[in-house]
Amino acid sequence: MSNAIKRPSIKKLGSSQKVRIALDAMGGDYGPSVVVEGAIMAAEEFGPGLELVLVGNSRMIDTEVERFRLKTPPFEIIHTTESVSMSESAARAYRRKKNSSLSVSLELQKSGGVAATVSAGHTGAVMTHALLILGRLEGVFRPAIAAVFPTEKDMAVILDVGANPDCKAQHLYQFGVMGSVYTSIIHEKVNPKVGLLSIGEESTKGNEVTVSTHKLFAKSLLNFNGNIEGRDILTGKCDVVVCDGFVGNIMLKFAESVGGFFRSQARHQVGKNLLSNLGAFLMRPALRRVRERLDYAEYGGAPLLGVDGITIICHGGSSPKAIKNAIRVAAVTAIDNINTKIKDKLKINECLNHNDKSESIHEIMHGLDEIED
Repeated sequence: MSNAIKRPSIKKLGSSQKVRIALDAMGGDYGPSVVVEGAIMAAEEFGPGLELVLVGNSRMIDTEVERFRLKTPPFEIIHTTESVSMSESAARAYRRKKNSSLSVSLELQKSGGVAATVSAGHTGAVMTHALLILGRLEGVFRPAIAAVFPTEKDMAVILDVGANPDCKAQHLYQFGVMGSVYTSIIHEKVNPKVGLLSIGEESTKGNEVTVSTHKLFAKSLLNFNGNIEGRDILTGKCDVVVCDGFVGNIMLKFAESVGGFFRSQARHQVGKNLLSNLGAFLMRPALRRVRERLDYAEYGGAPLLGVDGITIICHGGSSPKAIKNAIRVAAVTAIDNINTKIKDKLKINECLNHNDKSESIHEIMHGLDEIED
């Protein structure tokens, strides 16, 4: 396995090919301080083909720009008077704060002013605003959040990781379709292998929903690899792992704790004797590469797949590097027309979509206020 971390590569943007992205500058734990720096890093790395619009309090954004002593910031600024806090009710914020940085960013996308939106605001708020402003993609029952996990072979996309705690078989099947398309774009994999997370590899293992979902996948034209168990995820058995948002969110939060656990254990063991110190010194390059592979900032934000637009949700505590890589993900998916490809792939298996009644937006949103970052 290569020591290098494989990152989603952005296509070269020439003068005739541009992509314009809105950033919610007030979202997240640190607001403009990390968003401005991440935007500057992205502009430097990705070139003039990338056009950025920072939406938020212009005075606060300008203050952050001044730290970098730039004559002209490499982005446009749209002033807003409101923002959505990390602890605020998602539905209440949508109803009462029409001039919030999150709402204005998504409205800008809705009107065609930008191709994608990036926000580190809390997950429930970003989902609620995206659903109500952008709506669902044609043919999609439930949008899903996709997260990237490092594996022994490469990387795997897991979905859903929090948008849908309760799912029907039809929803999980569509997660597989959307995850397959996303993986083919962001990781440049042809015909990605899709696995259904269950308690056993046999098609009869799992609860009623899992068994029914297996039957749908078996009828589809996806590269379905059957049921997989939790131990198969990190071995890289599949490129796309499908589960409901309840299981996926628990898995995501557990994974976020692994890096810190290993670091604390290493610090505890190192220093006990001279040999431990010497061994730690010799292993520093390898440990640094492991740390990079476990660092969520390397993989950018998590896309909310299935909305009629492109919305990238970042961790609330995102670093500037994480914001930069989230912009990368937004640009790649916008340039490659991910939503057109999702609709086309759903239509290929349209016969599998006839057995379920489409839910209203408000039915999907039930309980979103309980979703936290």
